[in-house]
Amino acid sequence: MEILILLTVDAHHHFWELGRFQYAWLQANELSPIRKTFLPVDLKPRIDAAGVDKTVFVQTQHNLDETKWVLDLADEHEFLAGVVGWVDLASTQCEEQLLHLKEFSKFVGVRHVTHDEPDENFIIRDDVLRGLKVLDKHRVPFDLLFFVQHLRHVPTLVKHCPELPMVIDHLAKPHIKDARIDNWLNDFKKAASFPNIFCKLSGMVTEADWKHWTPDQLKTYVDIALDCFGPQRCMFGSDWPVCELAGTYEQIYGALENCLQGTSVAERTAIFGGTATALYGLAK
Repeated sequence: MEILILLTVDAHHHFWELGRFQYAWLQANELSPIRKTFLPVDLKPRIDAAGVDKTVFVQTQHNLDETKWVLDLADEHEFLAGVVGWVDLASTQCEEQLLHLKEFSKFVGVRHVTHDEPDENFIIRDDVLRGLKVLDKHRVPFDLLFFVQHLRHVPTLVKHCPELPMVIDHLAKPHIKDARIDNWLNDFKKAASFPNIFCKLSGMVTEADWKHWTPDQLKTYVDIALDCFGPQRCMFGSDWPVCELAGTYEQIYGALENCLQGTSVAERTAIFGGTATALYGLAK
């Protein structure tokens, strides 16, 4: 019998330190419970309680300084295995910025807060596609922070960057609270048809009813993601501390475990660490 032993990885979380950067999005009234500083010292006991070994930080700022700040944190905290940072995709300095970050061993990817851009077609603008081609050239994964309506852009992205690994954060935020799949499923399936597109099983509880969600409500979406992508292209992400709006770290981890009952050891090994380790090139 094959015994699979891999690190358990949380492939999606954040840190922020009030006063260090401008966290404009945190000023929304409904986000007041998480309008405080969250640092590695706050995350460590949570991952220890859940049995998570390594984590991947994901950017919150369109700011190179945030990426460098967290790379410094990663030097101080062994559990922080990867940093998905930011470069200015639309800038002619994009490659220069990327090459500088690639000098850091724990720099593993790039993200842009696409869903907050006023232009719904931002991600397929010519200047942005030029930057994504730079990522493609250097095989640096890109996180797609989309709403449902942005999923239609995936075929265009793949056409221009056919080898670039891209991962859909939070399943593109389907409308879980309203139990909807009709406005999401077709484009989600189409995205999954491209082998270089991955999916994070993350951010679901904050798309559900914050106070009354259950694992069963999430399972519909988890099952669809697994059917479309398979476990080798799906990965766990806590979306901590944003998840604290709707549940504790252990509740989020436990909810996904609950949704994955009936899957094989090999499938759970991929979802809870193997996929993220391979995609981001994390040290084992």
